[in-house]
Amino acid sequence: MTDQGQPAFQDIRPLLQRLWPDPAKENVTAREIADALALIFTNQLSPVQTGSLLTALHFTAWDRRADVLAEASAAMRRHAASIDLDGLKSVIAKRRKPEGKYNGGLCDIVGTGGDSHNTFNISTTSSILASSLLLLAKHGNRASTSKSGSADLLMNMQPKPAQLGRITPATIADVYAATNYAFLFAPVFHPGMKHVASVRKELGWRTIFNLLGPLSNPLGEAIEARMLGVARDDLGPVFAEALRIAGARKGLVVCGKEQLDEVSCAGPTLCWQLVEHASGSIDVEHFTLEPADFGLSAHPLNTVSPGREPHENAEILRRLLQNELPSDDPILEFVLMNTAAFLVAAGVCEADSSSMGPGDDGKVVRERGPGGGRWKEGVRRARWTIESGEAWRQWSAFAEVTNSLPA
Repeated sequence: MTDQGQPAFQDIRPLLQRLWPDPAKENVTAREIADALALIFTNQLSPVQTGSLLTALHFTAWDRRADVLAEASAAMRRHAASIDLDGLKSVIAKRRKPEGKYNGGLCDIVGTGGDSHNTFNISTTSSILASSLLLLAKHGNRASTSKSGSADLLMNMQPKPAQLGRITPATIADVYAATNYAFLFAPVFHPGMKHVASVRKELGWRTIFNLLGPLSNPLGEAIEARMLGVARDDLGPVFAEALRIAGARKGLVVCGKEQLDEVSCAGPTLCWQLVEHASGSIDVEHFTLEPADFGLSAHPLNTVSPGREPHENAEILRRLLQNELPSDDPILEFVLMNTAAFLVAAGVCEADSSSMGPGDDGKVVRERGPGGGRWKEGVRRARWTIESGEAWRQWSAFAEVTNSLPA
């Protein structure tokens, strides 16, 4: 801080001058950009230069480059609230349930948002279902472009809303001691983002930070598998490559043909999957999924876009988790498709036997579809999480433990 109590800002004018109009010609590197963005998290960049940096990245399209996203998300994770990963690993080790090619590690499912379709909170709901079989580290926030973001939904659930603000680096191990599910609320785990909030609001367009969120889970290297939804199909290969550069070994990036950041229930979905070879190298494979690949019907997006307030969406989520929706309900089938894809991405559907618990008939669906995935097996497992009550049990344990944490 200066003598007047103002922050001591760094000056990045030399970088800004090289960024426009041709950063490649000026040999700008992804690391330079990440280092400049990192100054924001410690309040060492003035609002004017912050806005200039975000603007230059936006209009040169460098905020949509895989290497920039990989480096910038790594910087964002380095400046996240510090978590005792060794202590956390000892807690989650007791909950591990390896199955198939899933090793029992933490998983995340998240979308970029901004697709303007205002569909139901699919990835959040899928994360709860999947926590019946996987360890979940759901990274999320309040709504920015819709009425009901992931955090808004969970903080309106009944009969006991989740207290997401109480999940901190100091308490997250307590959450995993009670349930397979944890929600990492972005304002708690990325406190440095408060320094850019007003600039982002005044700029009026989506910036690199709208893309970094899904790549910046604070648990970082502890994440075994990810499913990321992008709202523009040109971002699919970019995100997949960013994951590969960052060292991810399991990941599925999806974009509905309608420019939807989910697996679409209405038609084709473009997919980019990280595939690990015997040599240890990672490639990105591209394929397309259709609702029929999951053994489910197609549903127009207007049947799964309630566009409702958080408390209304929370009631839909409660009914879904408590198995009160018809088996062919459009929102339910939309959720099943996305949960199934997530389970396939994690590797759990590669198991040739099945003993999930009461109600599991053990009849593995071995049929393979696009990309070699057992998408119908994913649906079988996703339905079991609801019909057995296991998804509701995981949710209830999560809500209960968050309410028991210190305020």
